[in-house]
Parts: sequence; structure tokens; C-alpha cells
Amino acid sequence: MTADDIDARLRAALAPQALEVRDDSHLHAGHAGAREGRHFTVRIVSARFTGLARVARHRLVYDSLGPLSAQGVHALALVAKAPDEP
Repeated sequence: MTADDIDARLRAALAPQALEVRDDSHLHAGHAGAREGRHFTVRIVSARFTGLARVARHRLVYDSLGPLSAQGVHALALVAKAPDEP
């Protein structure tokens, strides 16, 4: 899975008002987890998150992406906000 794959899936599933997907794998070179897959940071703002707790927001993101470890993703750092949040 690439940053573009993550971007496309999240846009299709969550219709974000803002979305940034960054591949941070190069920052983890030599780290044991780097052998297990890529590292990504996702910052997303979507109306779908309004009224949801942090865990529920993350669950929506993970459900949109499917099984990450099977797709070569070791770590996903998430910042998920509703449009009215700073």
C-alpha cells in the first residue's frame, strides 16, 4: 500500500474536507518494524467524525483501509478531526 492508495480509499469512504497522507518510512530505516512494512501519518478532517469519540474515528479510518498488515503497513499515525475542531 502506498500513500496514494491510502489517500484514494479515504477520499472514497469518508469524503474528507482535508486530507494529508505522508509516508514516513524513511524515518524508521533500521527500526525492527521497518522490515514488517511501511509507516504513514494521516491527518484527516471529515464531517463523518462529528460527534464521534477518538476511538470511533480511528475505527472508521481503519475500516476504510482494510487489513493493513496484509497490505504492507506496519504503523499508521492518525489525527482525525471534525470540521469544527481546531
